[in-house]
Amino acid sequence: MSGTVRWGVLATGGIAARFTEDLLAMPDSGAEVVAVASRTEASARAFADRFGIERAYGSWAELVADDSVDVVYVATPHSAHREAAGLALEAGKHVLCEKAFTLNAREARELAGLARERGLFLMEAMWTYCNPLIRRITELVRDGAIGEIRTVQADFGFAGTFGAEHRLRDPALGGGALLDLGVYPVSFAQLLLGEPDRVQADALLSPEGVDLNTGMLLGWDSGATALLSCSIVANLPTSAIVTGTEGRIDLPRDFFHPDHFFLHRSGREPEKVVTGPGPQGLSGMQYEAAEVTRALLAGETESPLVPLDGSLAVMRTLDAVRDRIGVRYPADDRA
Repeated sequence: MSGTVRWGVLATGGIAARFTEDLLAMPDSGAEVVAVASRTEASARAFADRFGIERAYGSWAELVADDSVDVVYVATPHSAHREAAGLALEAGKHVLCEKAFTLNAREARELAGLARERGLFLMEAMWTYCNPLIRRITELVRDGAIGEIRTVQADFGFAGTFGAEHRLRDPALGGGALLDLGVYPVSFAQLLLGEPDRVQADALLSPEGVDLNTGMLLGWDSGATALLSCSIVANLPTSAIVTGTEGRIDLPRDFFHPDHFFLHRSGREPEKVVTGPGPQGLSGMQYEAAEVTRALLAGETESPLVPLDGSLAVMRTLDAVRDRIGVRYPADDRA
């Protein structure tokens, strides 16, 4: 690949706008956005005009057929990830796909298999894993700064008023708290501890059968546990605590894209660790965009920061949670 990575953005919602803003604001990024697609040309054109993108398409197929596009950012709701990412991979495009990666582990395996078979880059857009402070936390844990991990606590939730017609109440669209919000606490715990050996969960379900409020207890043979929760009916702190045998790490807010954390080591004063200086006004998605750009220019087909096997493991855990709480999506019954 040449010295510039050319992006196509598939979908035009809020998350696509934030990603595009961050990507375009990155200095010397080695990346440019050359095309955008939506299900309607009017929506694609409005997005293109907003961000100065040259080409706007009224179908996904036109975007993935564009020879000038190197990598497609899939920003649809997760119910469409399998279709959209699969379409791009079939067309020979590299893919960054929003999280939750897919609706279930089967769909995730299909995408990973397709990418590997064709030698294409595929990464879940778990921006948390690319955040510099989260990367620093993984280094501290790896180096034994807090000893052996014994517990992880993390939550993500907000109180919203969602009618029965809203996508968050629709099983066909992967509605509920788990895939929208719970994916963050689960991914955080598995970043530090790997795939759990045991999964327990309980939930409050909507009349449509999606989870409104879910608690999870994950266990590892090492003796470590993770107590995690997600909700679309309660304002949770959105914080995390990692406790080890010799200290702990506190992320007091927005643990999934922090700007600081506190390191408590036995026998020492607490340390506040903050994000270094960088471009102002960005949401944090620039880190995942930079990682994809770096990997593609290096000729890599997977990111070491967000490996496919890790995304598959998270999807298996989310499937196990849904099994425990009795949530099924129509996609689960499709072969």
